[in-house]
Amino acid sequence: MAGTRAEQRAATRAALLAEGRRRFAADGYHAVVLADVAAAVGVTKGAAYHHFASKAGLFRAVVADVQHELGERVAGAADRHDDPWERLRAGCRAFLAAGSDPVVRRIVLVDAPAVLGWDEWRAMDEDSSARHLAEALGDLVEAGVIDDQPVEPLARLLSGAMNEAALWLARSQAPAPDALARTEEALDRLLAGLRSRTDRPS
Repeated sequence: MAGTRAEQRAATRAALLAEGRRRFAADGYHAVVLADVAAAVGVTKGAAYHHFASKAGLFRAVVADVQHELGERVAGAADRHDDPWERLRAGCRAFLAAGSDPVVRRIVLVDAPAVLGWDEWRAMDEDSSARHLAEALGDLVEAGVIDDQPVEPLARLLSGAMNEAALWLARSQAPAPDALARTEEALDRLLAGLRSRTDRPS
């Protein structure tokens, strides 16, 4: 019975997360009512509060899940390449492209910074996609593709630039059809400036 109860609790939590994710992505944080989320999955409001304490708690858990998936998407794009430089480019491009995903756009890029606050949002970002960026830059410094330098400030500068670009793309009500392509071109020019002069293509 204990195992069954644990499984039921896990299933309830997963159902609340899935429904919360769907509603936060479709309607935005402020339009979602926790009691409605609970009713939609057939549990009481008390059960929802038991698992997440508040609507903000549910939202925080949803953001963490989406951030984790985004980090996996970035890592997966990078892992399709053997060359360290192409790994960096592919990961950065995957992060920018994720802004076109309605779930990522509304939950992670638009609502999360406002609801959770910049510091918490940045900390969650660092635990997901930003961590992969720092690792990629560290590999490039070690390989001599980027001149020897402290990786952390470089990673923060590049992460900040990409977050700003992703936020701009996400918040644009009607971005130009080639907005992502032009942003990727700008990113390539920015990245090219990081390469050691001895490693730049002739």
